Amino acid sequence: MSNIFSFSNLLQAYRHCRRHKRQKISAARFEICLERELLDLEKRLDSRAYRPKQYTCFAITDPKLREVWAADYSDRIVHHLLINYLEPIFAPKFIFHSYACRKNKGAHLAINHLRKIIAAQKPKFYLQIDIQSFFTSLDKNILFSLVKKHIAHPDILWLAKLIIFSLPQDNCRISGDKKLIKSVPVHKSLFYSPPDKGLPIGNLTSQFFANLYLNELDQYCKHILRIKHYFRYMDDIVVLHADDHQLFEWQKEIACFLVDRLKLKLHPQKIKLKKIASGLDFLGYIIKPSHILIRRRTVKKLKNKLWRFNRKIIAIYGHGNIGRAGDLIFHDPFLLMNDKTGLGAELKKIFSSLNSTFGALKHADCYWLRRSLYQKHFGFLRLYLKPANRHYHYFIWNEPDAKLGQRGQT
Repeated sequence: MSNIFSFSNLLQAYRHCRRHKRQKISAARFEICLERELLDLEKRLDSRAYRPKQYTCFAITDPKLREVWAADYSDRIVHHLLINYLEPIFAPKFIFHSYACRKNKGAHLAINHLRKIIAAQKPKFYLQIDIQSFFTSLDKNILFSLVKKHIAHPDILWLAKLIIFSLPQDNCRISGDKKLIKSVPVHKSLFYSPPDKGLPIGNLTSQFFANLYLNELDQYCKHILRIKHYFRYMDDIVVLHADDHQLFEWQKEIACFLVDRLKLKLHPQKIKLKKIASGLDFLGYIIKPSHILIRRRTVKKLKNKLWRFNRKIIAIYGHGNIGRAGDLIFHDPFLLMNDKTGLGAELKKIFSSLNSTFGALKHADCYWLRRSLYQKHFGFLRLYLKPANRHYHYFIWNEPDAKLGQRGQT
């Protein structure tokens, strides 16, 4: 039997782990003594002395209030090692229309496939359901039994069990706003979950195990209920059909399966059975038979962010007078980049945030909205950011004219 915990496997897991995270302090610290750190991990895994280190727990509010758990960097490498082994075994068993946290899938592909089926098949109704407190309610014993069903390697079973049954809430430090952590609802907090329930949001392994867990529901819906148009993104599920009575029956059977087999419940406030013509709100988009729109709250949030940034510039440079601020910035664009107010750093941050939001907007039928946002709401940002193409799909850095800046300094 091959050595799963070999140095070469750990090195490969490390390379997967560092993607897009090489600039992080934790990654840099690990890389300084890379060989020593990986040899130490190999030794602890081989002897089964390995135990997860302390987690960092913090709360986020976007898109909604929830706990996030950040594992130690060395533990993240172990997570990648485990998933590198499990994924090739389980991924072929997953249904095609499961889109979350899978290679060559994702939210935008889910939206595109859903749109195509609605346009081609013209189903009249949709059922949308959500699982109540999914990550904190997931049963660890059921999950581990699903792993054991297809895995025989003793080292992998030992490591999977160790990670599944670990209790991050017993060994963590709180980061950020502690009041925000305390405001997370009890049913959504791992701190209040029984020891045999719940997985930490933020782990790569949690994402994979969530898909493995709900694959039981996917198989039931596709092969027992024989639902043709079934889509799942994590615990957000959409079913299409011409008959609303059939959808209602399926909803009841799905609810029973979740309770009996997976010890989960549907969220009673998030069950929708409606006509598709009214619009299907899924993964941030409103899908209609002829087009896709973006959620209004997404647009409102973006406008508020742009407004706040421009108001800061006016307050700092114009003392509340937009004309005075405009004169200063337009005559010396470098002023914003070189001052000590922190606006230069905030400008770079908002540049990244805008490209992320407009990257989502380009998947909706909203050219005129994208254009209007740039022309009417960017304000001073138009000095620094310009559209990368005529469709306003994203923006590139527009370096201020050096001569203009020099004229402003004289």
